[in-house]
Amino acid sequence: MRSLTGQVAVVTGGAGGLGAAICLGLAEAGCAVVVGYNSSEGPARALAQDLPAATLPHAALKAPVTDSAALAELARAVQARYGRCDILVNCAGTTKFVAHADLDGLDDALFDQILATNVRGPFAAVRALAPLLRAPRADGATGLVVNISSIAAVTAMGSNVAYCASKAAVDNMTKSLARALAPAIRVLSVSPGLADTDFVKSLDVCWRDEQASRTPLKRLALPQEVADAVVAAATHLRFTTGAVIPVDGGRPLA
Repeated sequence: MRSLTGQVAVVTGGAGGLGAAICLGLAEAGCAVVVGYNSSEGPARALAQDLPAATLPHAALKAPVTDSAALAELARAVQARYGRCDILVNCAGTTKFVAHADLDGLDDALFDQILATNVRGPFAAVRALAPLLRAPRADGATGLVVNISSIAAVTAMGSNVAYCASKAAVDNMTKSLARALAPAIRVLSVSPGLADTDFVKSLDVCWRDEQASRTPLKRLALPQEVADAVVAAATHLRFTTGAVIPVDGGRPLA
């Protein structure tokens, strides 16, 4: 694996189940990791302290993706601390279980919150960090944005209608940004199936088992496998941009 030693990665939603695995994977590959958080300051700071040491120190910084002014401050803090940002992983997201047929249950406030966090948030993070991501590097490498999407973008099955729509928008936005920001910045989506995070493990066991049985590989995605895809985008897939990388066990085939 090509080393990411000396590079700096910012991970929004870094203290969550998938975010923490991604932070660990990037740190193991040599990155200094900025664990971005909104309300989870304690877990984010603990994670930053526990990550494997890199040539540059890890950090936990506030990164509320629905607040563009705060993201601009995040970019200034990353510039001041590191002088660079090589990788941005947009992992922050939100949802709530609402049956797709329950139109009244998906009220305007929840719909707007999901779109603001899951769609506008990644765009705002890219906008704030783009000057650092597009800065020339001695090795000629590009900056990299990885948006964490979901197979709900394709299957239209997920926690609610707005969530599915938001992830479809993320995949489309990935392609638009890949075209707009090339050649200085590559943009990809990593699209997991249902991942076996602590949150998912806390749900009904029969429901989890049913979801696994509907997947051709007969299990859920591991958070580490999602992290592996992010790291691969940085270390191996260097001529790939505008792509959606599935980590779903073949679920859309079922």
